[in-house]
Parts: sequence; C-alpha cells; structure tokens
Amino acid sequence: MKRLYLVTGATGHLGNTIIRDLCQQSEMVRGLVIPGDSSPALDGLALEIVPGDICSLSGLEPLFAGTADYETIAIHTAGIVSIATKFDPQVYAVNVQGTLNVIKLCQKYRIKRLIYISSVHAIPELPDNQVIQEVSHFDPDAVVGLYAKTKAEATQLVLDSVMAGLDCVVIHPSGIGGPNDYGQGHFKQLVLDFLEGRLTAFIRGGYDFVDVRDVSKGVLAAVDRGRNGACYILSNRYVAVEELLALLAEISGKKHLKTVLPRWFALMTAPLAERWYQLRKQKPLYTRYSLYTLGSNANFSHQKADDALGYTTRELRETLQDTIAFLQPFQSKQAE
Repeated sequence: MKRLYLVTGATGHLGNTIIRDLCQQSEMVRGLVIPGDSSPALDGLALEIVPGDICSLSGLEPLFAGTADYETIAIHTAGIVSIATKFDPQVYAVNVQGTLNVIKLCQKYRIKRLIYISSVHAIPELPDNQVIQEVSHFDPDAVVGLYAKTKAEATQLVLDSVMAGLDCVVIHPSGIGGPNDYGQGHFKQLVLDFLEGRLTAFIRGGYDFVDVRDVSKGVLAAVDRGRNGACYILSNRYVAVEELLALLAEISGKKHLKTVLPRWFALMTAPLAERWYQLRKQKPLYTRYSLYTLGSNANFSHQKADDALGYTTRELRETLQDTIAFLQPFQSKQAE
C-alpha cells in the first residue's frame, strides 16, 4: 500500500524542513496551510497543499479526506512557540485544541501512526543541572510558562489516545535553529538582530540548540523505528550565550559583543523590551520568560533517540553558517 504523509504546520520551520526531506525521498505529501498564507516556504516542492484551520474540526477535515487507500502517517508540527509574558488564548487554542482535533481525525480516519511534535519544555525541569530524560506523564502544573503548559497538556492528550488505541510517537525537540525558517522563529530573530547590529548586549546563561535538519531526520526515523506510546528527546547540547555570540561574530566577521547586562536590570526592563518588539511586529527575544529559560536547566539527554532512532546531531558552527547564508536575501530586502 502506498504511503501518504499528512503534515500540519507545513510552512513552519520544522514542517517545511520535514516536507523537503520527504519530497527528496519522492514520498507523497499533503501539507496543511493556513488560508491566505503567502509564505514561500513550500515553493518548488512537490506536494498537495491543503488550506485549513487546525482550531476547527471541520476546517481540518480536508487534510484527512480521501486517505482510506493509503498507509497514512500524520506528522503534527503545527504549534505556536511563545515566550511572551501576557496570556494569549490563541496559544492554547492552537497547541491544545488543535492537537485534540488532530487526534480525533486520526481516530476517525484510522491513521496508521501519529507523530506529535511536543517540546522539551513539556518535561519538568530538574534541579542542580541533573540530566533531563524522557518522562511518561505530563502535567501543566509541573512546568513554567504558557507555552510549556500547553505543550504538557497536549502531550498528555496524545498519550491518553494511545490507551484508546491510536498509534502515536511523541517527539521533544529542544530550541530549534537552522536554515529554512521563513517565519519569525526566535533563533532566526537572534541571528538577524546580531547581524544587523540591533543586539548590543547579552545576558549570561544558555540553552540547548538543535539544528532543524537533525530534528527532521529524527522525526522521520520515528515513523518506522519509534515505539508506540514512546517519547523521544531530540536535543543537541547546552550552549552558553557567550559561545553562541562568539561563533556568530567569528563566522560573520561582525564585532564581538562585550556588554553583559546584569540579570536584575534585564528583568526590570524586560516589559519595555517586549513592547518594543511588539511595535516592530517581531517576536520578542527579551522577556521575563526568555530570561528564565536562559537560566534554567537545559541538560537534556538524547541518548534514547540515539539508540532507538539512530539520531545524530551536527555542530553548532554548521547550523550558524547555514542560517547566515539562508538569511542573506532577507537582509538585503530589509536594507532596500
């Protein structure tokens, strides 16, 4: 039986990268796109584009229609990554209600397997830099921030559906970076702000950043090699902010940043910075939640994915080099 892949969040950073890999393998792909989305992320790729709304069961149904004659794999990448302080009902609607809609239609149409893209933020943080590994139960009250809480709730919905007979695998990526980001990803924004001189100081801390292409390969490996009901962390390694910025300076030839903001000052001025990004219609980089994240335990282990999925990661230098190369046309457009 011919295999068909359904991908939600098709124009998103991970979604379009997964679709690129599938098209390279000559697989049949159907991608869900928000009606009116003019993103060039899927230009030139051989797939069926289906306009639809993940927050509406009827708006999502066209993605699943006519799949009975195929071995159908649903890859649910659609979600809103938010580090904003203010509560946003749209984040809950997309991340939780949208996931519930996907589950219901996977059950209705007897989809062979659902791959759900969760986040490492759904996993409770451990103290004292202890190694964080996969868990089997998710509780919104055990994690910090709206995004983490919505991903925890949605992940538990997915695992509950396994008990009801749906075949599912959960993927927990860390902070995704790399090329092919046609949206407003935080990693992309950080690199652009550095390259264009808007980033003039930094906060000490760090996080685990992983290349989107490595995550894509891990996701596709989970289609056939992942165990039903299992969760897999797809991370890379902890990177200090100083190391990240030093690499950016070295690769781009731009000036090294030397000004370090005290954490107390950063926390005090975060609301102003968040408002500044809002006025520029850009995703905020500098919020109370992002400051919390940079100081949190990001010691994630991807050993389980290494062993089960053959998961591998590349060096951060390669990710940054390819991100800078990808962003060059965007920089020239902004300069015009």
